[in-house]
Amino acid sequence: MLKHLELLVALQDLDVMITDIDEVKQIGFKVGGKEKLKEARSQLAEKLSKPLLYNYENLRKRYKRAIIPVKDDICLGCFMRIPTSLITRGRSDQDVINCEGCGRVLYWYD
Repeated sequence: MLKHLELLVALQDLDVMITDIDEVKQIGFKVGGKEKLKEARSQLAEKLSKPLLYNYENLRKRYKRAIIPVKDDICLGCFMRIPTSLITRGRSDQDVINCEGCGRVLYWYD
């Protein structure tokens, strides 16, 4: 089973694709597939717990990207250094960690 963080990243990717389709349509191109993306998004959202999905949706209203990478222990959303206690928990990918500065969901990559 996919971890919560992987599901959130996939959900964000689908949201970005849906938004991109709308933007491409606004400049006059015909693009299909939006309904299939929405259906896939709905199925994916059902796999998330309600509180996690609610948190993601609220973050999405505030920021273009609700899930942000951490590079060199710095949140690439607000550029604040992540506390050491969160770094250890976040690197394990067992918990969904939010930035103490901007509130976005964080993920680590090396």
